Amino acid sequence: MPCHVKEIRLHVLVLLTFVFLAGSNTLANDSVQYANLGDFQLDNGSVIRDCRLGYLTTGTLNAEKSNIILVPTWLAGTSKELFALGFIGPGKLFDSSKYFIIAVDSFGNGVSSSPSNSRNQPGKDFPQFSIRDMVRAQYLLLTEKMNIHHVYAVVGISMGSMQTFEWMVFYPDFMDRCVPILGGPWTTSHEMLFWSAQLGILENILECKGSREAMKALTPLHVMQVWTRDYRTKNTSPSGFSAFLAGEQEKFSVYDAADWASQVRAIMSHDILKNFGGSRVKAAETVRAKCLIITSEQDQITSMKEARTFACLIHADVLELNGACGHFTFFCDHEKLKKMVHSFLSRNVRTTRKDTGKR
Repeated sequence: MPCHVKEIRLHVLVLLTFVFLAGSNTLANDSVQYANLGDFQLDNGSVIRDCRLGYLTTGTLNAEKSNIILVPTWLAGTSKELFALGFIGPGKLFDSSKYFIIAVDSFGNGVSSSPSNSRNQPGKDFPQFSIRDMVRAQYLLLTEKMNIHHVYAVVGISMGSMQTFEWMVFYPDFMDRCVPILGGPWTTSHEMLFWSAQLGILENILECKGSREAMKALTPLHVMQVWTRDYRTKNTSPSGFSAFLAGEQEKFSVYDAADWASQVRAIMSHDILKNFGGSRVKAAETVRAKCLIITSEQDQITSMKEARTFACLIHADVLELNGACGHFTFFCDHEKLKKMVHSFLSRNVRTTRKDTGKR
């Protein structure tokens, strides 16, 4: 598939009307379901009141409940987008013909509890959550609402990958496999510069001009980083730049700036070493699952080095995408990614299951 076709596919992300055919077997449930978690206490002591978690499921759950794959969402992404963009379904990256897929909407994405949809704590009143809080909420969803106490795999892309790393060390016996894709176990200071720049734009412009203008102002910075320099130069001519930027700004303006900022803050505070005194070795010793860590050398959002460093400590398999598109190589190199994940998940590796208590 030519690169420009793949880019068009990505551009529909925020414009899609999610239509699922009547009678289709693709989804076990044709709409988002919600789990009510009550007053959910965050790691920082704050509380999300009347907390709700959105999720979608597809595939057939086997009698042993041994074919479950949990998929957390990426920055600003939703469970419906994962379906609509072709990541979930029969034969897809998350193959619903073999596995029972549970795609969970992360806090701050406008579906689960977020600044934009909270009745009791709207906007600035919404408490700041962490990546770990997202994972704790998912654990409650599975164990208390769905009666699931073990899953076959946790697989996430980008911010979903950060959640996957948290699952590894926070609930290490809850899964057999983990596949973090283009995300790190902690946020580096270099990455924090990028996210700090985003927050500066959002916080200042949101206050004065509202969400739409804040997201339009954010667009050039975000687009510059998610694609590589060579990719952008090749696919956008100088004469076509104005039209390109206007189109991108229109797409990004549909996102809620307060929601986006809340997830950025969660990314900035992400660090799986917090409960281990900063020790990478101690954190690695906790991991029980067999892991595949997928990186890209040209990813300008996430440090490949940090992910590979932790991979070495946990004796994980490591594979690399070609990276021509930068962070969005999970779109451009999708077929290779699918082969990597399918091969790893289908491998017959013995694992030791222990009690699934919180760590």
